[in-house]
Amino acid sequence: MSWDWEFALEVLPELLSAFLRVTLVVTVVGSVTAAVLGLVWAIGLRSLPPVPARALTWVLDFIRMTPLPVQLLFLYYAVPALSPLQVGIIIIGIHYSTYMAESYRAGIESIPKGQWEAATALSLPTARTWRAVILPQALRATIPSLGNWAIAMFKDTPFLIFIAAPEMVSIARNIGGNTFRYVEPFTIAGLIFLAASYPTAILMRKLENRLAY
Repeated sequence: MSWDWEFALEVLPELLSAFLRVTLVVTVVGSVTAAVLGLVWAIGLRSLPPVPARALTWVLDFIRMTPLPVQLLFLYYAVPALSPLQVGIIIIGIHYSTYMAESYRAGIESIPKGQWEAATALSLPTARTWRAVILPQALRATIPSLGNWAIAMFKDTPFLIFIAAPEMVSIARNIGGNTFRYVEPFTIAGLIFLAASYPTAILMRKLENRLAY
């Protein structure tokens, strides 16, 4: 099938609209949700007593090892009051928070033991120890990894097709089904993904180099 520039330009606005209204929103809000929850999980794993910490570890492992489409479909049918967009944000945010928790945990565990001991010797409250001593150092080593997870999250938004969310790939499929031309819409969708993710990857690489120590 030959490439039709006129048709490609005709469908471009619809694909861009789907990208901005759904794909980008799910990625940005989901990334913020995952970053906040991941930090909560990581601190909990470090601070909770052994039994609750093991229970939390089991829950996070279960979420991380369960396929994302299954989680999307479960919440979509279990809570029909939620819109596909809301389901996508909630599930993708929670799912990737388990991966970000591991990144946070690695950053926290990289803090030398002497830092903890110094905070204890100075009688710093636990909250201040985390806020002023541990987290600034851990986040410095963790931010590049979090950016990589955000990019991975962005590329997983096509899974929203399972819950009929009008994201970019599902719109491209609908266009192809209605016109019997699939090359243009899917090529444009792929180029939009590339145009959005590549600069982010470059930014994360520069940030990693700047934060290196």
